[in-house]
Amino acid sequence: MQTSTRSDVLLKRSLAAVWHPCTQMKQHEWLPLVPVARAAGCWLYDFDGRRYLDAISSWWVNLFGHCNPRINAAIADQLGRLEHVLLAGFSHEPAVALSERLARATGGALGHCFYASDGASAVEIALKMSFHYWRNSGQPGKTRFVSLAGSYHGETLGALAVTDVRLFKDTYAPLLMTSSPVASPDWRLAEKGESPRDYAARCARALEQHLERHYDETAALIVEPLVQGACGMAMHDAEYLRRARAACDRYGVHLIADEIMTGFGRTGSFFAHEQAGITPDFLCLSKGITGGYLPLSAVMARDAVFQAFYDDDVTRGFLHSHSYTGNALACRAALATLDIFEQDRVIESNRTKSARIGTAARDLAQHPRVRNFRNTGMIWAFDVETADPRFASRFFARALEGELLLRPLGNTVYFMPPYVIGEDEIELLVRRTAGILDALPA
Repeated sequence: MQTSTRSDVLLKRSLAAVWHPCTQMKQHEWLPLVPVARAAGCWLYDFDGRRYLDAISSWWVNLFGHCNPRINAAIADQLGRLEHVLLAGFSHEPAVALSERLARATGGALGHCFYASDGASAVEIALKMSFHYWRNSGQPGKTRFVSLAGSYHGETLGALAVTDVRLFKDTYAPLLMTSSPVASPDWRLAEKGESPRDYAARCARALEQHLERHYDETAALIVEPLVQGACGMAMHDAEYLRRARAACDRYGVHLIADEIMTGFGRTGSFFAHEQAGITPDFLCLSKGITGGYLPLSAVMARDAVFQAFYDDDVTRGFLHSHSYTGNALACRAALATLDIFEQDRVIESNRTKSARIGTAARDLAQHPRVRNFRNTGMIWAFDVETADPRFASRFFARALEGELLLRPLGNTVYFMPPYVIGEDEIELLVRRTAGILDALPA
């Protein structure tokens, strides 16, 4: 791929100065970085006029396209008022308004948003809150956590402890607290003839048995509702969430819903847990909360949790903080994102768009190398039959040649485009993905 001097200079500077995330840096000896000069809508553009369809929403964060004029305008307006102030002992309109609107989105069941900057930080907060709640409630022995096999909740030490992806976890195992994985309701693991719902119920029974034995030492169960992302877009029936909620209630265990990826319409409802008709004790939010603009995360909790910390004794308070907690610019971007959801009836529109993409992908689903084609809301995934250990990186490189940004998870290819993807872009995405499968060796 021919690049300009400007691109070459930027890439050399980046390799010399930046440690890129989730990357074995040596691979960039043969797989060049992609220089991005600007972005608009679903497209990224380099310095040489090449474009790339952002079919994964820049790691699942972008909802309404790059350089969205309404979010741009909201941030610009906020810049002239207040950029940031500490949230300890102070407050400001964007943080208060966002907290109120998020609480309304849960029907008032959850509130008192605690803010941080990223998903892993939100998970850390929820884990600490749950542990501290039980301590404040006279049950200090409830110190352990339960998560699903294949779960991913982030890469800080607490979040990594409840993650079950070996690639991320094994190296740091000596640093981590102990947690207990239980069977994942990922329907790809169901027995022949077993429906996704029946398999979810079977996995829920295994959870119930675990809690029956260990409830006295278990603080919380943490779950990615409906879709487990990093382990290969593992999708499950909402029956699991219903039964998990009932089991947690029965045995006095918190339910933490990690909706960092699945929230804000990704699974077809505003929050994924809505599809099970349940309310978690803690709700972790990030990624799409600002439309992909600025770092922000939030943890929402039931009022009973908040009240357990409300005391004259300082040590019973939740003494956790981040310097940029509740950043005014990020909160304002989030408010603009919520405005778009309401004004454009995004959830309803996405249902129509999801059906359209499903129709466009029918031939791809029947491709001879495709297995387990699946869809939940605005997420599509399929597994590719391949013996190539470098399949993911080869597919990524070939996709870039075809104007697509796609980053497979192992042998799982997935689409998670911005909600503003159009008809021509849908057709291009599906057609060129099939072409890559035809071109890559098995």
